[in-house]
Amino acid sequence: METLAKLAILADAAKYDASCASSGAESRNSLKSGGIGSTGGMGICHAYAPDGRCISLLKILLTNFCTFDCVYCVNRRSSNVQRARFSVDEVVGLTMNFYKRNYIEGLFLSSGIIRSSDYTMEQLVEIARKLRVEQKFGGYIHLKTIPDASPELLAAAGRWADRLSINIELPTEEGLARLAPEKNLRDIRGAMGNLRAGIDHARQERKTPAGKLKGAPRFAPAGQSTQMIVGADASSDRKILQTSTALYGSYQMRRVYYSAFSPIPDSAKSLPLQAPPLVREHRLYQADWLLRFYGFTVEDIAPIDAQENLALDIDPKAAWALRNRAMFPVDVQRAPRETLLKVPGLGVKTVDRLIDLRRHKTLRYDDLVRLKAPMKKAAPFITLIDHKPQSQPESAALRPELVTARQGDLFAV
Repeated sequence: METLAKLAILADAAKYDASCASSGAESRNSLKSGGIGSTGGMGICHAYAPDGRCISLLKILLTNFCTFDCVYCVNRRSSNVQRARFSVDEVVGLTMNFYKRNYIEGLFLSSGIIRSSDYTMEQLVEIARKLRVEQKFGGYIHLKTIPDASPELLAAAGRWADRLSINIELPTEEGLARLAPEKNLRDIRGAMGNLRAGIDHARQERKTPAGKLKGAPRFAPAGQSTQMIVGADASSDRKILQTSTALYGSYQMRRVYYSAFSPIPDSAKSLPLQAPPLVREHRLYQADWLLRFYGFTVEDIAPIDAQENLALDIDPKAAWALRNRAMFPVDVQRAPRETLLKVPGLGVKTVDRLIDLRRHKTLRYDDLVRLKAPMKKAAPFITLIDHKPQSQPESAALRPELVTARQGDLFAV
């Protein structure tokens, strides 16, 4: 099969993996060292760093052949799809040729399991090694690792890759056992623990005097990530967020990605016939952000006495505010940062700017407008020297306004 025909098959087969962002990467070499490639700047798959930079990645599978038969996977052993497989040198050549044409700045590489987990992992590691050592490639490399591969191979992957990821796929052990019986949650968590230990050790080594002087070896400097499929089983949003919180705490994940289940050809009867609403995936990302940066807990976002799935019509912070009307309105001039972060519409950057600004002046309504805060959303929940809500409408009366305010503003919390 011609390389371009393989590329068409294996790039399409990789589209179901969402965990390909490149935030947190560091440059592997400078131009002075004779290397090629960079994780910075502007560039087939686009990911975005925290500062807004667009990172273009060649996102492919090494092969879509697989010995596993995970029910939800289009590339499962029993699936009737066209198969293809790259050689190690083909992936290296594609990456370098695409980079030199300024199509990409990095590689996201995953694979089906062929022969054995160790054999497949050896192939992935060899691609990364050849790129780094033989091609002097200094761009971003993200490898999807195989949890039951040997610890030595996972350690080698961390040496050459910027980020490693192991997809947990489903939030419960019961769901994994039913839909992916060849996968073992204990193996997955064990591999995640090994990756965390390697990342922590490398960071500590780089802080020592000897590490600073000689340059301690890198190990996945952009950390590790994982992905969960949403809607393939009956797991609620509450359960998904509980699992995410445990993953962040136990394994220091850089990101947990959420991928709405997409119905596949010849799917099993145990799978849903329809995909969940895409907005459900979006609400989980919003909730994830609130857990990581806004001081919310899972109990705040999905309390046990409420429905366990997030509301689809309004964002999770607005839903929380409606359940906790007694906390509002808050005085923007005096409220602490953690309280301001609970106000619908006020994001981290806006809150930090407000706190800095109020040190020098009395805040007014127009100050928030100039900071582009969505006032239709925030106004019922705040007071200023020149703004006080005339009344505190009941949550049921206020909810339609928040739904309206939400339109056209899909990513604000």
